[in-house]
Amino acid sequence: MGSKALARKMDRLLEKENQGLLKSSNISRSLRKLTANSLAISGLVLFIIMVGACIAAPLLSSYGPNAIDLRNRLSPPGSGHILGTDQIGRDIFTRILYGGRISIFVGLGSALGAALIGISLGTYAGYRRGWLDSIIMKTSEIMMSFPQIILVSILVTIVGQSLWNLILIFILTGWPSMYRMARSQMLSIRELEYIQALQAFGIGSFTISFKHMLPNAIGPIFVNITLSTAMFILQEAALSFLGLGVPLEQATWGNILNVAQDLNILRNAWWVWLPVGLVITFFVLAINFVGDGLRDAADPTQAG
Repeated sequence: MGSKALARKMDRLLEKENQGLLKSSNISRSLRKLTANSLAISGLVLFIIMVGACIAAPLLSSYGPNAIDLRNRLSPPGSGHILGTDQIGRDIFTRILYGGRISIFVGLGSALGAALIGISLGTYAGYRRGWLDSIIMKTSEIMMSFPQIILVSILVTIVGQSLWNLILIFILTGWPSMYRMARSQMLSIRELEYIQALQAFGIGSFTISFKHMLPNAIGPIFVNITLSTAMFILQEAALSFLGLGVPLEQATWGNILNVAQDLNILRNAWWVWLPVGLVITFFVLAINFVGDGLRDAADPTQAG
């Protein structure tokens, strides 16, 4: 009996070791595919540079983001102000750096918050199905039937403008897409044989769904978070341009673009709106390139 027990123990240890080697091999293969994707690496480098520049804003500029200099109103790019000044003399370069802090925080914070709610609900409801899944699914369908930018605008008008209100509204309007993505992954994974074996052993629903199923859907989840970050940054810029985003006294990329509503500035002071427009474009492209690289690395069937 002792030798049989020892043999079973050795078999379990070998099985765990093989699973660990397989997992390590999958991670190595995904990393190789990611590093071989030149667009993904370029996007990652650009993302790191831009985030690092925003964090190091006090070291890169001696001006304050709201420092007013009326003697240098609408100054074109030059030695004193490398990207010029706006209509009340604020340094454009400085405002882009400091504004990036808030815009990136809004985008990433909203994406992570929406992912936490949507993926938690989608993982459990997608596995359990039943009335809970039906209620959440119908709720998500109702919310997604409205254009998101219109729904966000209505909610901002109701609750008022502030940084935290905007993040909360983005989370409340962004979780349905995360939920549907997680749910679709769970619906396919729950039919696999190892899930049926776990059910036969009487393992609880939370353990099966979050410990054994969710890790197998982590690739698409990361991709969705990156794309949602880019979407929320664009929505913040659009709302701020309309005057409905973060209060105008706070520097954000959208608030810098807000001055482009003035036709005179739009025609004669290109440096006020063009640089920040390019920054938003390149940052969103960088995030999308990284997201595409993660998608191809995590899911070989979608590699293009």
